[in-house]
Amino acid sequence: MAEAPAGSNGSQDGAAVGRERFLADAAARGLHVDVVERPAAKSLEEAAGILGIMPGDIVKSLVVKHRDGSFLFALIPGDRQISWPKLRNLVGVNKLSLPPADVALDATGYERGTITPLGSTTSWPVYADATITGRRISMGAGAHGYSAFVDADALTSALDAVVADISDPA
Repeated sequence: MAEAPAGSNGSQDGAAVGRERFLADAAARGLHVDVVERPAAKSLEEAAGILGIMPGDIVKSLVVKHRDGSFLFALIPGDRQISWPKLRNLVGVNKLSLPPADVALDATGYERGTITPLGSTTSWPVYADATITGRRISMGAGAHGYSAFVDADALTSALDAVVADISDPA
């Protein structure tokens, strides 16, 4: 079951709404997530230090736009970058792109820095880099100032994600 962070006041501001959507979707999928409050970080390394993990254990949820206007999520370890040729080949298209922040918000209901497939306002297909599997990872929890810890294998299974080699070293 999903657990609300300690000290959560249940307010309905934007952050609370995003976090609650995240937690509700995780619970509906039977996915155990631990959400922690954390200060803002200026870099991946700083964020990892705050969380007490390695940079590669932080997984970025990237919103990727198809030429046809639809989207997908790409889950990429923080110390790696998306491989556009690998992802295009896997998806079977010749053009994919990262949309502007406002388009990503419209597609998911989440601001950049908080994006996660869990609780997205539209359920887009998920592609996860194979290097995230077999371990506990941290990811966005739907609101600034929060991170979620989850078992990557349980996450990819709950999201019915395509797990493949879709990244390169940064």
